[in-house]
Amino acid sequence: MMALLKDELASFLFATQFLTRVPIPSSISFSEARYAGSVKYYPWVGLCIGGGAGCLYIALSALFDPLLAALLAIAITIFTTGAFHEDGLADMADGLGGGATREAALEIMKDSRLGTYGTLALGICVAAATTALADLPPLAGAAALFAAHSMSRLSSVIVIATSTYVRDHGTGKPVANAVSGSDLMIALASLIPALVWLSVTGGMALALVAVMGSVIGHAIARILAERKLSGYTGDTLGGVQQLSFVGILLGCSAWL
Repeated sequence: MMALLKDELASFLFATQFLTRVPIPSSISFSEARYAGSVKYYPWVGLCIGGGAGCLYIALSALFDPLLAALLAIAITIFTTGAFHEDGLADMADGLGGGATREAALEIMKDSRLGTYGTLALGICVAAATTALADLPPLAGAAALFAAHSMSRLSSVIVIATSTYVRDHGTGKPVANAVSGSDLMIALASLIPALVWLSVTGGMALALVAVMGSVIGHAIARILAERKLSGYTGDTLGGVQQLSFVGILLGCSAWL
């Protein structure tokens, strides 16, 4: 039992290390099983990120006007995650926008340079998320951030569980076949605290529109990526997360 708990804790810490800049103890020993098992904890790490972002947004709202508070809250979380998902979104946009064929798109997505499509996608998404968050009262904004950071990462986990990784190597390869039915249930359980806080803050309707926003963002990103790539890459997981994240905030803003 203790060995199982140690493995699960290690998997959670590997998920934290992968998705953020937060260091983990060097005493945590690596294994492929522990690393693969980290996928189910992506949305739970998102809850931690979102909880911190929500508290930060409440504090900043007491000091600054809503737009500046929202911008700072989002900027600090981007720094905390090392712009990990934003980088994926930009690469996905460059690849899908500039690549006429599947092979060309995949090649462009490997290029670390930022192109026109990636720049526009990043700017639009950050601007949309910032203005949508600024529309929300501090408590509702905190709840939306808490839910959005978790549910958007759950969106990526669903892609891993239901699609095909198209590269022979890359950031997504070690976890490409890592989501079992029980792992998916653990990931889905992260919806409970996310939706409860939204419901307490704005009622069940707010929770529903957040889910709808996540689904729409997920569907748009997935249709765009899979239509050309016939599967996913690590970059498209970032794109799915970002569009789901923006979709949730836009849904909450539209409702309130």
